[in-house]
Amino acid sequence: MRTAAALFIALFIATAVAYGQGVSVEQRFSEVRKSPPELHAFLYRMPKGGDLHNHLSGAVYAESFLRAAAKEGLCVDIQLLALAPRAGGSCGSGQVPAVNAQTDNALANALIDSFSMRDFVPSAGHSGHDHFFDTFNKFGAVDSTQFVAEVVQRAADQNESYLELMALSGGGPIANLGKQVGLDPDFEATRKKLEAAGLAKLVSDARTRVSEIDAQRVQMLGCAQKPDSAACRVKVRYTYQVLREFPKEQVFAQILGGFAVAAVEPRIAAVNFVQAEDGLISMRDYHLQMQMVDFVSKLYPSVHITLHAGELTPGLVPPEGLRFHIREAVELGHAERIGHGVDVMYEENPAELLAEMRAKHILVEINLTSNDGILGVSGDAHPFPVYRKYGVPVALSTDDEGVSRSELTEEYERAVLTYHLSYSEVKQLVRNSLEYSFAPGKSYWTSASYVSVTPSCAAGRETKQCRQYLEQNDKARIEADLETRFAAFEKTIH
Repeated sequence: MRTAAALFIALFIATAVAYGQGVSVEQRFSEVRKSPPELHAFLYRMPKGGDLHNHLSGAVYAESFLRAAAKEGLCVDIQLLALAPRAGGSCGSGQVPAVNAQTDNALANALIDSFSMRDFVPSAGHSGHDHFFDTFNKFGAVDSTQFVAEVVQRAADQNESYLELMALSGGGPIANLGKQVGLDPDFEATRKKLEAAGLAKLVSDARTRVSEIDAQRVQMLGCAQKPDSAACRVKVRYTYQVLREFPKEQVFAQILGGFAVAAVEPRIAAVNFVQAEDGLISMRDYHLQMQMVDFVSKLYPSVHITLHAGELTPGLVPPEGLRFHIREAVELGHAERIGHGVDVMYEENPAELLAEMRAKHILVEINLTSNDGILGVSGDAHPFPVYRKYGVPVALSTDDEGVSRSELTEEYERAVLTYHLSYSEVKQLVRNSLEYSFAPGKSYWTSASYVSVTPSCAAGRETKQCRQYLEQNDKARIEADLETRFAAFEKTIH
């Protein structure tokens, strides 16, 4: 008996040595999950892959906007607690120089609260939803594209490796062209009018703008001098935003222009819709807007589509407004990913819809902090567990980390503490963020179960065949790098 016991112990130790790294990480994770401060430190260092739902303007912290406003000589409207341009070289009545917020604590704190959800308390006639969406007009006088490097650096500090930033807007010249041309019930006729009116020039200008934004990022991060720095290793791509609350003729022009530029500019990851989904025009024209996407997507079938859909709750809109947005985004808008998807269980035949999303591998970009702050949806009321139950892929993202006063680490922390996730479940979410990204090329994995890698790399990443495969496929290269990061991170866990 003693010999048998000794053999059993030896076998157990051998197994622990062989698999101990994975077991020890899971055990350590179970321990730190009991202590939010320790959990935060663990998750901050942990590789987090990509942030797929990140609005650049909302990602900038209020303090950065205030520093820029001071440097640019802007003013502050004291009543609105908003930035404003100087008129005639000086600040007007009811305004003070924005530079004052660099020395006046009371003013700075009031503006930070105005620009974000910090310390926000709902009151009669002013909900979290209203305060959140109001912030964008308050700091809009400062061009947010100057902060791409700052957002990327924050991502790198948290061990992220991929960003899809919503940084390019269809508002402005393209929307104005739509206003000039109008909208014919025949979409093809309208397309021809827009192209005859000079859409191609505006598409070229948009592509130039992408180059300018990206060049500024590279310059500010010093990537020419230190290309292997953590921030310069973050792969950054940009998402074109259609402003859905614009008149329908301008929305159509934005959609057409966005698809056209994404088809020729590889740094543009996808086309998306932004602005409040419960807005008057958004609700009234939702079906029409999905029809527009359906039409234009057939002209540019290679362009990726991710759509904000289902960022709604009962009472925010009439009951019938909750019944079809996600389904139409999937079936008519051809969305490959859904942003938010909060009202999925209020859709017609939700189980059928969830099964369809699972079959089509349509990932949901989950934004826990903003869903709580804007919609008041959290915990068991949030569909995050429902999506996982039905096998719909999900990934965590920040939405508007500056406005929410959050970051990707805190999204993981919230998910772990609320839904009692294990380390392996967290790892699945991280891998999803790259597998369902719009990074070009093929995957490193044979399937989203993440059990086996592509045959090209089955013999190891150092083989010639694998190196060639990774060179030819950005997605696979980023995913392989994630596995290297996981291995390095897990070696440090004791």
